[in-house]
Amino acid sequence: PGGRGAGGAPATTVISSLSPYAVDVVLPTLMAAMDLKKLWQTKVAAMTALVALSKQAPDQVKLNLPTIVPVLSGCVCDAKKQVKSEAIASMSIVCASVGNRDIDPFIPLLISAIATPAEVPDCVHKLSATTFVQTVEAPTLSLLVPLLVRGLAERATAIRRKTAVIIDNMAKLVDSPHDAAVFLPRLLPGLKNMSAQTSDPEARGVAERAYKTLQRIGAEGQVTAPARASVEEVHTTLKEVITADAPDVKLAAEHEAAVLYVSSLAAHLINVRDFEPHTWKDKAVNPFLGAVLGDKAGAVNETFLARCFKEIASKAVEELEDNEGEDLCNCEFSLAYGGKILLSNTRLWLKRGRRYGLCGANGTGKSTLMRAIANEQLDGFPPKSELRTVFVEHDIDASEADTAVVEYVFLDPVLQTTSAPDRAKVEGVLTSVGFTAEMQQAAVASLSGGWKMKLALARAMLMEADILLLDEPTNHLDVNNVAWLQSYLNSLTNVTSMVVSHDSGFLDAVCTDIIHYEDCKLKRYRGNLSAFVEKKPEARAYYDLQESAIKFVLPEPGFLEGIKSKDRAILKMHKVGFRYPGMDKNVVSNVTLQCSLNSRVACVGPNGAGKSTIVKLLTGETEPQDGVVWKHPNLRVAYVAQHAFHHVEQHLEKTPNQYIQWRYAIGEDREALTKVNRKINDEDQKDLNAIHVIDGEKRQIEKLASRRKLKRSYEYEVQFKGLHPENNKWMTRDKLIEMGMEKLVAALDAKEAAAQGLYQRPLTTSVVEKHLMDLGIEPEFGTHSHIRGLSGGQKVKVVIAAAMWQNPHLLVLDEPTNYLDRESLGALASAIKEYGGGVVMISHSSEFTKALCTEEWKVGGGVMIPTGGPSENAHKLAEFEAPTENVDAFGNVTKVKQQKKTLSNKEKKKKQRLRAAKLKAGEPVSSDSEDDY
Repeated sequence: PGGRGAGGAPATTVISSLSPYAVDVVLPTLMAAMDLKKLWQTKVAAMTALVALSKQAPDQVKLNLPTIVPVLSGCVCDAKKQVKSEAIASMSIVCASVGNRDIDPFIPLLISAIATPAEVPDCVHKLSATTFVQTVEAPTLSLLVPLLVRGLAERATAIRRKTAVIIDNMAKLVDSPHDAAVFLPRLLPGLKNMSAQTSDPEARGVAERAYKTLQRIGAEGQVTAPARASVEEVHTTLKEVITADAPDVKLAAEHEAAVLYVSSLAAHLINVRDFEPHTWKDKAVNPFLGAVLGDKAGAVNETFLARCFKEIASKAVEELEDNEGEDLCNCEFSLAYGGKILLSNTRLWLKRGRRYGLCGANGTGKSTLMRAIANEQLDGFPPKSELRTVFVEHDIDASEADTAVVEYVFLDPVLQTTSAPDRAKVEGVLTSVGFTAEMQQAAVASLSGGWKMKLALARAMLMEADILLLDEPTNHLDVNNVAWLQSYLNSLTNVTSMVVSHDSGFLDAVCTDIIHYEDCKLKRYRGNLSAFVEKKPEARAYYDLQESAIKFVLPEPGFLEGIKSKDRAILKMHKVGFRYPGMDKNVVSNVTLQCSLNSRVACVGPNGAGKSTIVKLLTGETEPQDGVVWKHPNLRVAYVAQHAFHHVEQHLEKTPNQYIQWRYAIGEDREALTKVNRKINDEDQKDLNAIHVIDGEKRQIEKLASRRKLKRSYEYEVQFKGLHPENNKWMTRDKLIEMGMEKLVAALDAKEAAAQGLYQRPLTTSVVEKHLMDLGIEPEFGTHSHIRGLSGGQKVKVVIAAAMWQNPHLLVLDEPTNYLDRESLGALASAIKEYGGGVVMISHSSEFTKALCTEEWKVGGGVMIPTGGPSENAHKLAEFEAPTENVDAFGNVTKVKQQKKTLSNKEKKKKQRLRAAKLKAGEPVSSDSEDDY
């Protein structure tokens, strides 16, 4: 731009000769030169000088960002393109001095949002999903406030609400209330306006909370604001010191400018609490007054520094005294995940050889803390070049699914850049954890969940870590493998472990210390989980599931036609066998079982035995090669997979509320459409294309249009290809299945069953929000946060809530204890006890299954052996009634047409007598065909 060649060069020359502590002297002049009324050339020259100043004195410019950013933001929106482009370039350079690793990647996005208001919503969303690990100070806030001000002015209520949440939580994360108080005049009006004018009462409440938080911060900022030195006061002090310590020195008029300049430098040093003697002597006093004061300069400097010095009380550190062992980490930090503060100015102190259990509720930030450590984002935590830290997770990329197990480990890029083991060592470690030679050559995708976790642990063992970070390491592991993991961790005397687990027995056997989340702080307790619970009795839920303080509510399954007793079969498998493509023998064979509304079944067995395979056959995720799977035509099944996240991994940018609305928007479960038993394969297509002779004519079936009751079964309205719907024909279920139309029949049955399950609940935001709250998801996370930003436990709750939306008759859970904290696990157990439908679960948590299940399916060696039986309520009548009315999204009530009731022989005879009497009296009567109803 033109200013660089004109006024920019002289200004740059002048600034390059300034003391770094003179920023406060020149900055007001530069800010005034960027005023809207100034010529555009003046503005550009001032910005050029500001860039030079930020390079000359980055730390001092950083402290003045609260003053600089609003002025530059105004220039970014200037009508003159030269000013606008220069402002964007200058702001990028100046703001880089903030030095906050969390905000640095956002600087271009923040500046772009200031220049282009249409980008504000997207920027707010991304900011809310950012993990903050560094304390938020005034320079950081100065970058965020322009975006937050614009967020509060957005038209969309969701964006304004999210902005209010970020403001509320960022204010809490600020270490010094005085830092936040500077920005209150810009934020308070927007929040006040939002709380007064927003129509959504929940969003209005969020704005009111944020407004009160800022008001409180403002009051604290006035009380705790550190004393600031004015140039005038320092100038007076300096003149007094010179008069007292150098009485022979007579300051001439021409010396007054130098004294005032030194006073300005000293005021800056006082305000930033820099009282280093050499700084004052070599940077502030002597270079400018040494020639005037002569040999008295040293004495003047010492006295001047002593007069200006103000004691700053050091922050007390509340930490458990522990002088034993080698320190690996002793750092203080803050941690937030966008809209929620997780930890505020807390301390993490780790010793070599200790095993720490990290405990807290879902959503408190346990996994976020581990990931921040692994990604080197935690303030003060030693880098991996000094302290080898390994995060254990089974993170197999889809592109590596077909890679052999040994190759997958050997070629791991992180492993090759750390310990770089040879192939023989890799094979040896894999063998030591149980991988046979055949398994080592198999594709990683063929491994069960438990073996994938063991693969991740083997990879971590090869990295020779100083600190192992284990997030739910017992997930998917059977009892024998959990015992092996306990033994392995306890044998590591020179390695520190930090473990997140909701397996109380595992934590008891492994931990030497418990780190507990308490009021956004980390508090350390000596001893294992038992010792921790003794010291903190309110944490008893870690041991006893019944001690959970929270409650889940599962919706009742509703009416199921023809089912009068809760022990009557609603789903069966008979002599079923299955093998995966490429395998020579079946994974499971000759499996026969049944489920009822009363079922409480635990499917147990070692890793890789075929438990998940049986469950997938049961729910229609896969189809058997042998045998038959039968289910009631109106049965609704809710399935939560072992790797529960796969249900939502394509919807991370949706909120849980939006995800459920999307999933059921078509009147049935969209996930059900992807099941194998609903997909049309080549053989099915051949049956669909077949020509059938019906009523003497050749016809091809196009689709099934509707269904109606036919005594104990159903008949279906068949529409033919190329014919008008008036030529449709009703055909029986058995006849259609015989013709190869089984999948068309199953699809219509599923659609009708889904419709019955969705009768009573309109698919609206408020109703879905209430449903999510019943499963422990608060509106903040259920309606206003993207799924990407939820913790593992919260995602599992979302998946369960989504599966239960259709009021299922049978709930199938594959490893439900994974990721759920103890409180949530206890709440789920209590909800299952009260649930009116059947439950089948796979779990390695004997505590969980024994508390709930009366039956066991023991899987191993390719067979399944059922043991146990139904509970005392097995013969209880199913107390379900068909729905009588439907409520739509607008609250309109419509009556539901009821199925006719079949009469007993006694009732039929009575009706026939009444009919005969009416005929004799000459009254109209119904047709004979209705006599059975």
